Amino acid sequence: MNHKYSAEKIFLFLLLCCCSLMVTAQDSLLTVKAQKGDGIYSLLRKQGVNPYKYFDKFIALNQGNLRDSIHLYAGRTYKIPPIVKKESETNSKTSNEHKNTTIVSHEIFGKKHKDTEIVSARLKGNIYYLISGHGGPDPGTVTKYNKKLLAEDEYAYDITLRLAKELISHSATVYMIVRDENDGIRNKRLLTVDHDELVYPKKKIPLNQIKRLRQRTEVVNALYQKHKGAYRRLIVTHIDSRSKGENIDVFFYHHKKSKSGQKLAESIHQVFKRKYKKYQPNRAYNGTFSERNLYLVNFTLPAMAYIEIGNLQNKKDQKRIIYPVNRQALAEWITQGVLDDFEK
Repeated sequence: MNHKYSAEKIFLFLLLCCCSLMVTAQDSLLTVKAQKGDGIYSLLRKQGVNPYKYFDKFIALNQGNLRDSIHLYAGRTYKIPPIVKKESETNSKTSNEHKNTTIVSHEIFGKKHKDTEIVSARLKGNIYYLISGHGGPDPGTVTKYNKKLLAEDEYAYDITLRLAKELISHSATVYMIVRDENDGIRNKRLLTVDHDELVYPKKKIPLNQIKRLRQRTEVVNALYQKHKGAYRRLIVTHIDSRSKGENIDVFFYHHKKSKSGQKLAESIHQVFKRKYKKYQPNRAYNGTFSERNLYLVNFTLPAMAYIEIGNLQNKKDQKRIIYPVNRQALAEWITQGVLDDFEK
C-alpha cells in the first residue's frame, strides 16, 4: 500500500513538473507590440518568422486579440509563434548537403518571391491553367480608395500569382495565361495600375472583349491538347463590380455539364465555408457555387472553376482585396480546395 501511495505521489509530482514546463514554455513566447500600419505578415517578417508558414499558428495564438479575426490592433501586444527548425536546417551552417528542401525559381513572381520551396508532391504531374480577369488595355473595374486608383486586373493578377506559387509548392505544373513580367507578387495595399500585361507566351491583348476572351480560350485549349492524358484544370479569378452598397462573398461557377468542374468549384467553396466559420464565426458566409453562362466557362476545354472574389466598389470588399495578407489567404484557401478536389 505504501509503495502504491509513493508511486502515485511520484506520478503527481512528475505531472505537475510537466505542466509547469508547459506553462513556462507558453509564457516564454516572444511578444511584440504592433505598430500603426502593421499587418500579420509584416509583423512576422520583422521578427524573422516566415509569414507563409506561421500565419495560422499566429492566429491560433492570438485569437480574441484580432479585428475581424485577421487584422491587428495598433498598440496591442501579440505572441509570436516559435520557429520549428528541421534537423536539415539546423545543420545548414556547416553543410548544405543534408538539406532535403528543393527550391525552384520563377522570375514572374518578382525578385523577392521568385524562389518557391517544394513542400510536397501532392500535385505532381497535374497541370493548372490560371487566368486573371482583364489586363492589357482593359483594367476592368476602376474605382478610388482614399483618392487612389484601384483597378480590378491588378488585384486579380496578384491573387492569381500567389495561387500559382502555392500550387507550384505542391509540385504542380502551372501556366499563367495572363502575364506581367515586371510586376511580380506585391505586398502593397495600393497596386500601381499599368497596361503591359500579355497573354501566354507573349501575345498582345486586344481591347475588344470578344477577341480578348477568344484569345485566352484558344491559348488554354492548345495547352490542354498539348498535355493529353494529364490531370488538367483551369481556374479563372475575377473581381466583380456591383453597386457600392452591395457587400458580396466569394462565388464559384462551373460549366453546367461538367461534373469535374462542379466538383472543383464545390471543393473550393467548402474550404471557404470552413475558413469563414473558423476565422469569422460571427459572420455568415453567403457565397455559393453554381452553373453560369460565361464565355470562358462555355468554350474552354479543361474542367474549370470561375471565381468571383468580391465587389471592388464596396468598401468592405475592398478591405478583403487590397490587404496583401487577405490576398495571400485567398490564394491559400483556393489551393486547399484544389488539393481536396484532387485527393478526393
